Amino acid sequence: MPKPKKGARLGGSASHQKAILANLATSLFEHGRIQTTEAKAKFLRPYAEKLVTKAKAGSLADRREVLKVIRNKDVVHALFAEIGPFYADRNGCYTRIVKTMPRKGDNAPMAIIELVKEKTVTSEASRATRAAASKKAAATKAEAPADTEAAEDEN
Repeated sequence: MPKPKKGARLGGSASHQKAILANLATSLFEHGRIQTTEAKAKFLRPYAEKLVTKAKAGSLADRREVLKVIRNKDVVHALFAEIGPFYADRNGCYTRIVKTMPRKGDNAPMAIIELVKEKTVTSEASRATRAAASKKAAATKAEAPADTEAAEDEN
């Protein structure tokens, strides 16, 4: 009889791992950032990003798929109404993992996983910003020698 392959499990059993990931994802979408162990954060990242991708699509079938995992309807509503549309123009990388100090009691490596809130800046916009800044700097340099010459004439 074929047996399922076992990989790394967070809680011991597959069902416990599923429950842990569902609860972590619910907390992440509710609060925007959570502190957990590094291993749990690494397991949570692809799990949460798939849920955000479903929220971006926004269909009824996707909403029902997400409701199977996240049982809190308020969090699912926020995911589909706010978080999904916020990342509409972004392809992946919705979360960030930042390593922090180890936990005091057992020295477990800790990390903060958070939703990325910054919009990405396109290269065209940054190029235009750089050009405007260089023009402004050139204009201030041109005015500065004229001001010093006028000050010398007064003396």
